[in-house]
Amino acid sequence: MARNILLIYTGGTIGMMQDPVSQQLRPFDFDHLFERIPELNKFRCRIDTYAFENPIDSSNVTPGNWKEIADIITRNYLKYDGFVILHGTDTMAYTASALSFMLRGLQKPVILTGSQLPIGVVRTDGKENLITAIEIAGDYRGDVPVVKEVAIYFEYHLMRGNRTLKYNAAHFNAFSSPNYPNLATAGIYIHYDYHALLRPGRRKFKAVTDICENVAILYVFPGMTEDYLNAIIGIEGLKGMVILTFGSGNAPEAKWFSEGIAKACEKGILMVNITQCDKGFVEQGRYQTSEVFNTYGVVNGLDMTVEA
Repeated sequence: MARNILLIYTGGTIGMMQDPVSQQLRPFDFDHLFERIPELNKFRCRIDTYAFENPIDSSNVTPGNWKEIADIITRNYLKYDGFVILHGTDTMAYTASALSFMLRGLQKPVILTGSQLPIGVVRTDGKENLITAIEIAGDYRGDVPVVKEVAIYFEYHLMRGNRTLKYNAAHFNAFSSPNYPNLATAGIYIHYDYHALLRPGRRKFKAVTDICENVAILYVFPGMTEDYLNAIIGIEGLKGMVILTFGSGNAPEAKWFSEGIAKACEKGILMVNITQCDKGFVEQGRYQTSEVFNTYGVVNGLDMTVEA
């Protein structure tokens, strides 16, 4: 059975072409997608495209853009069997994480991909990433999709959206999932790790787009000062704070630090403790240097990424 895929272009390197005269990069015309990538004609699926009216560099992505993507998927959820989102790589992990929480009851694949080089460049990684992402989005077993979650496909690997981070700016293999197995690996065939794939319940699909933007990141480092901590805690209207700590969740034992955490707790700021390490997890209370977080009800983020 032919599947219907919606390709959503938000911006990013993958959607750029090099002008043959000026050599400058310009947005790709997705009306000519099949001319530029004729391999797509071999798929047994219909691919429709939706491009942002004003494509954005991913460094400019805001929660408002996440809402826009979620709204597009919601409006088209019953029309399509899968969704592929083309996105700049710099903040792709943030968008994938956000969508994984916003698209509740998701029973279809939502695959984000991009590239390090534009599609029009000879050595581009964009073609393979796009082609395989579409193949995964349309991969069904009977009437059941293999993937029923938000994921990132990049350089032969499919990764859970809210477990992925960008770790390399100079290589095609730009993303990793350090604390969770890859969902699939693409070679001659696509090999899925069925034990790692999400098995969602039967909840009805609903997009939750009411996002609080009053969240700050507190990066703990040697030499940080009381003024630095108080400046962040003192942000007007602050609702949440992600604390990036040392190792397994540790921070300075200075009195002013514990007093600052206590002050944030009194103000009703929700705090989450995340390790600065890419791999591993937070163990609050393992060392004395993390006990302050247990004292004031800071949430143990375990092995969550800072993007999630």
